[in-house]
Amino acid sequence: MPDALHTDVGGSVGPVTTQHVKLFDDPHPLELESGHRLAPVEVAYETYGELDANGTNAVVICHALTGDAHAAGHHGDPSRSGWWDNFIGPGKPVDTRRLFVVCANLLGGCMGTTGPSSINPETGEPYGLRFPLFTVGDLVEVHRALMRHLGVTRLRAAIGGSLGGMQVLHWAMEFPDELDAAVLVCATSRLSAQNIAFSAVAREAIMRDPNFHGGDYQRIGVRPDAGLGVARMMAHITYLSEEGMREKFGRRLQNGTTPRFGFDVDFQVESYLHHQGEVFLRRFDANSYLYLTRAMDYFDPFRDMVAAGPKLEALRTPFLVVSFDSDWRFDTAHSREIVQILAAHRVPVTFREITSPHGHDSFLLVIPEYHRTVANFLRRAGAEPGFTHAAGI
Repeated sequence: MPDALHTDVGGSVGPVTTQHVKLFDDPHPLELESGHRLAPVEVAYETYGELDANGTNAVVICHALTGDAHAAGHHGDPSRSGWWDNFIGPGKPVDTRRLFVVCANLLGGCMGTTGPSSINPETGEPYGLRFPLFTVGDLVEVHRALMRHLGVTRLRAAIGGSLGGMQVLHWAMEFPDELDAAVLVCATSRLSAQNIAFSAVAREAIMRDPNFHGGDYQRIGVRPDAGLGVARMMAHITYLSEEGMREKFGRRLQNGTTPRFGFDVDFQVESYLHHQGEVFLRRFDANSYLYLTRAMDYFDPFRDMVAAGPKLEALRTPFLVVSFDSDWRFDTAHSREIVQILAAHRVPVTFREITSPHGHDSFLLVIPEYHRTVANFLRRAGAEPGFTHAAGI
């Protein structure tokens, strides 16, 4: 997560607790698109605000690749707030004075939801690479089951950045009667060859670490930290922009003004990337990184327009699509492609490209135009008769 611009307008949701629930069971397992079955599936989630009597004021937050359920508030230390705390809360774009907000750790994750590091009930050992591959659609199925468990009958909106936006797009296309509105930020309908290449190199760094042991490192009692750290360092470069890195680091040396002429960390940007890698190791699992990046690789809902066309023709959920001009991981062309396809099928869609020097990470930061755009869109989704209301989950 970025380390700047945490100032916001509005209040905090305050102390929160991550909750856990087991969904699906042996008679009714989670049916993955691959044909595999999972049961039970434990899900870690947090909620903010109050669900109304009809169960119709809910907003689901779909997190990005390395996010988790802790999106807002704090767990006892107000200085360590959730990853989207500037966005969710009373008076903020996702206003908990009138909305019931849910954020869950993704299937395949490592922060409380069933994934490769979980114990396989059939063997009593961690799944490792024996965990079945899953898709973005499977992530959404777990979200849908959680909404039913919580008594949500209809979603006021689904909101997501990056991988989160991919989940929102799938949800709206496959279950259009469940969403009043969809918000995609820094998202894509399919990874480019360059995007896939970045993920491929990251996975190779992990799998070539001597401590990887074919994904069974947890059973052996080691961790492929070197590989995972390198994967995170490289990915983090793609989340920033050249302008932002130039302003923050330039060519400044870590200690003084004289180069040390060696291969240790010498430049400030090197120190920053090492720090990001080390922090990441404390909170993420290497196998989860493999699985979630692979799910992103395979996502391509518009690949078969013979199948997608009728879904789009029937889709009347209003969309807000937001991009940032300095994002080169999923640049504005990715958002425009989504907008053009939606508009061509008469889906109501609003598009905004917003100026920011912070690259892909902009969706996590306080950028006033961005926050105003989302807040206004959500108010319209909740109040204006021109917005079509969904039938239910």
